[in-house]
Amino acid sequence: MTDSSDSTDSWVRARQVLKAAAVPPDRLARVRPLSGGTYNTVEELRLTDGSRYVLKVAPAAPGLRYESRLLLGEAEFCRGAAEAEVPAPRVVAVDERLLLMTACPGDPWDGSLDAVEQRELRTELGRQVARLHEVTGPGFGYPTGAFGPLAPDWRTAFTTMFDGILADARRHGARLPRPVDEVAAVARTAYDALDEVTVPRLVHFDLWQGNVLVDRRADGKPRIGGLIDGERMFWGDPLADFVSLALLGDIRKDEAFLEGYHDAGGRAAFDRPARLRLALYRAYLYLIMLVETIPRASGAEHDRWLREAVDPELLAALDEIAGPAI
Repeated sequence: MTDSSDSTDSWVRARQVLKAAAVPPDRLARVRPLSGGTYNTVEELRLTDGSRYVLKVAPAAPGLRYESRLLLGEAEFCRGAAEAEVPAPRVVAVDERLLLMTACPGDPWDGSLDAVEQRELRTELGRQVARLHEVTGPGFGYPTGAFGPLAPDWRTAFTTMFDGILADARRHGARLPRPVDEVAAVARTAYDALDEVTVPRLVHFDLWQGNVLVDRRADGKPRIGGLIDGERMFWGDPLADFVSLALLGDIRKDEAFLEGYHDAGGRAAFDRPARLRLALYRAYLYLIMLVETIPRASGAEHDRWLREAVDPELLAALDEIAGPAI
């Protein structure tokens, strides 16, 4: 039987999606909304045999320029993760508005792990991310076409992406800790460092702990059950993944992660060009976090958190680009 909380619209939509994917709709037993996302509508579909799927539904219109056709990007991430043999959802059906995937075991990484478990999982996460970064694409940028075709070089792709979020900031009247034109001018001084990136590699770009599922096996030992929410993926510099992997922090202090990353063949040297690029990617992500709150009407409490937590990190990234300390 269905959950009493299931809406009729969700139930009807889930049956239609299953039927189109050649999954018998009469096997649908439950539709449950999943929390944690801030953009798409996300639901878990459970069938009578116990199998689980995740259905994502895009909003009617993108809030920011890069958010156009994000579900196609997530499907691309899932295909890349399968190629890398990294645990992630597998695509069952996809179009611009709907994405049906298999569900991964586990729950979002939280504070219930002890110090030893944390270190072991961070090391394993480093190995998995290194394998993701071995997957290469046909060009640079978002595979969704949000900014047009993939670019032949990383500088063209990333500067277009950066200009896109600055255009969103202007369009929405975003409150930034520095004027938009000043942010743009500082960023431009570091663009030469982008030319060192010559191979477009798979970048998830949203690998904070909430998008890493942790599953406890029968023996009680935790493992990574899946890397999820890959909708913001792009083809680019793997160094960009280190921003969300150390959200509001510094990946260079995460010895366990870097140990696993290097053990699995990941290359991460923090010389001057790399540090400049990392500062650019930090600025890009923190700009997204500050601008997206406007079309999503996130509320006064979230706005206060942004001012207290994210504003200083954006300023620090810009200062690193502009100052001699980097």
